[in-house]
Amino acid sequence: NCSIKTWIALLLLVLAFRCVAQQETQSKGCVCGYPGIPGDPGHNGMPGRDGRDGLRGDKGDRGDMGFPGNKGNIGYRGDRGARGEKGDRGEKGDEFVISKSAFSVGLTTQTKLPAANAPIRFDKIIYNEQNHYDPQTGRFTCSAAGAYFFTYHITVFSRNVKVALVKNGAKIIHTTDNYQGSEDQAAGGAVLNLGVGDKVWLQVVGGETFNGLFADEDDDTTFSGFLIFEA
Repeated sequence: NCSIKTWIALLLLVLAFRCVAQQETQSKGCVCGYPGIPGDPGHNGMPGRDGRDGLRGDKGDRGDMGFPGNKGNIGYRGDRGARGEKGDRGEKGDEFVISKSAFSVGLTTQTKLPAANAPIRFDKIIYNEQNHYDPQTGRFTCSAAGAYFFTYHITVFSRNVKVALVKNGAKIIHTTDNYQGSEDQAAGGAVLNLGVGDKVWLQVVGGETFNGLFADEDDDTTFSGFLIFEA
C-alpha cells in the first residue's frame, strides 16, 4: 500500500537524522546520559527583622454604652484596724439643768374663813423647797416657763364656798359648794401654761357668805402646784 510505504520512508528518514546527530555529538566529546535524581531541599534561612510600626490610625466613633452589669457579691469583712490615738479633750459644754418647781400649802385655824376677793394666804407650809410660793401674799410666781398643774382640796363648814383659780388677775376655773350641814368637801384643778413671772393664786369670790373654807386639827384645806415640763 502506498500509505505503508510512506510511513516506512519517514521512519528511515528519522533514523538517518538521528545517526547524523549522534555523530556530531561524539565529535564534540559529549556523552549524553539520563537525567539525575532530584537533590535534597536546602535549609531554612534566618528569620527576617520585624518591619517598622505603621502610622497610628484615626480615632473611631464612640460606641453605645453597654447594659449595666450584675451587682457583685458583698466582699468579706476586713480586719479591724488599729486603735487610733486619743483625741484632744473638747471644750466644756453648757450644763444641762432640770428646773424644779413645786409647792403644797394649807390653811390653819388662824387663816380659815379667808377674806373674799383677795388671794388666800395659806400659812401651813407642807412643801415649798424652791420658795416659789409666797405665804405673805398667797401667790405662786413662775420661775421656769412651762406647763404647771394646780389643784386644791377644800373642807367646807358653816358657810357656802365659791373659789376661783386665778392667773395674773384672770379667773381660770370656779368651784362652788352649798353648805348642807356637818362638813362638805370640794376640789378643783387645772393645767396652766405659764411664762416666767406669771402669778397664780386661789381666792374667794362672791362675798363673805361664800368663804366657808375650814381647817382645824382634823380637817384640812390645801392648795398645791408643780411644774410638769418646761416649754
